[in-house]
Amino acid sequence: MTSAPDATPPGEPARSRRRDPDAHRVAILEAAREAFAERGYARATIRDIARRAGVTHGLVMRHFTSKERLFLCAVPGTRDIDEVVAGDPAFLPERVAGAFVARMETNAADDPFVALVRSAASDERAAIDLYTAMQRRSVAAYRTVLDGDDVDVRVDLMATQLIGVAFNRYIVRAGPLASMTAAELTTHLSRVLRRIMFD
Repeated sequence: MTSAPDATPPGEPARSRRRDPDAHRVAILEAAREAFAERGYARATIRDIARRAGVTHGLVMRHFTSKERLFLCAVPGTRDIDEVVAGDPAFLPERVAGAFVARMETNAADDPFVALVRSAASDERAAIDLYTAMQRRSVAAYRTVLDGDDVDVRVDLMATQLIGVAFNRYIVRAGPLASMTAAELTTHLSRVLRRIMFD
């Protein structure tokens, strides 16, 4: 009598018979976007994301190593930073401001800056971990186009500016920034970012 195929233990995701790392990665990223959008950064868990993707917790960690790294790979903003900074450095402030405003106007709820602000209110440790990961990722990207020994300081100042705009316009939704058009906000933000980047 032959034995039945291995059954999936209760509570564990069904395992695919085919090993397809690319397909697994795509499924994990899609599940992560859903989980972060529904539960927020602080409350989303690797175990829940693995369950949604139909893979194991260990496979998620092998692909992404941490929740912070998975978040940065899954959400817009940090995952697109290389494309935004590429090009003529003279127009970098306009590209950064334009990409930020366009992204936020389209779907602020999923933006890493909004996730950071919200997680800071509920889970300080999660906020610190997320900010550190975002800062490390951003500094690495900006070092390819900005010169000087203080790039990390300038990136930190830019992040502070963008977090403030995210809080004012897209969370509190009050004050002059909240009442501007997207084009007006982009113009003002470009000017401020230019001072931070190059002055």
